[in-house]
Amino acid sequence: METTLSYIQVILSVFLTISILLQNRGSGLSTAFGGDMSGFYTKRGIEKFLYFASIVLGTLFVINALATLAMSSRI
Repeated sequence: METTLSYIQVILSVFLTISILLQNRGSGLSTAFGGDMSGFYTKRGIEKFLYFASIVLGTLFVINALATLAMSSRI
């Protein structure tokens, strides 16, 4: 059971990384320090899907990590 949870953890981490890297983040480091204030818009289409997919995958990642920890401490 632990190996199955480990495989699921690796798969979730790959998909979570991909979903985060595919998100559009503006024009660079200047937006992090308030250089570009035109970032107020609503997410649509694939951007909205990637945003919610990242939330779901992150939640599943944490739940799976806790389940793996619970299984390994049950020895």
